[in-house]
Amino acid sequence: MDPHFTLEPDAVRVTRVADKSAALRFLSEICAETYGLDAKEVEACLLEREELGSTGFGNGVALPHARMEGISRPIAALVRFEHPIDYDAADGMPVNLACALLSPANAGATHLHALAALSRMMRDEHFREQLAEAPDAEAMYGLVANGQDRNAA
Repeated sequence: MDPHFTLEPDAVRVTRVADKSAALRFLSEICAETYGLDAKEVEACLLEREELGSTGFGNGVALPHARMEGISRPIAALVRFEHPIDYDAADGMPVNLACALLSPANAGATHLHALAALSRMMRDEHFREQLAEAPDAEAMYGLVANGQDRNAA
């Protein structure tokens, strides 16, 4: 696993959502269930960051991220949408993968390193294709875990 953030198997899902706000709500609920956080607080933090500008960075990927109180290390949740959604991405393309990142409130450089690690992973076209074609969330988690191990080497 990547030393910059934690991604638990239960935080990887495949789902169908109607739009960007539903996607952020779903990611918030996953973080709440998996890491013992308050879903409404997570969603508020993600929405606050989203107001600064869309976290849809292109190629069908969004990286919603925020810093928040009550966590001790960067944590992540990964979702593949059965049907791509409009996310106001930089390239105008719909999003089919979203990876949320939450870091401790005071984690300046730590947050940036975790975000950079996620960004590097999601910029890899072959890796994105593998995630899109994975049969289920368990297979997606395996790809991320193996990809992170490779990147750490």
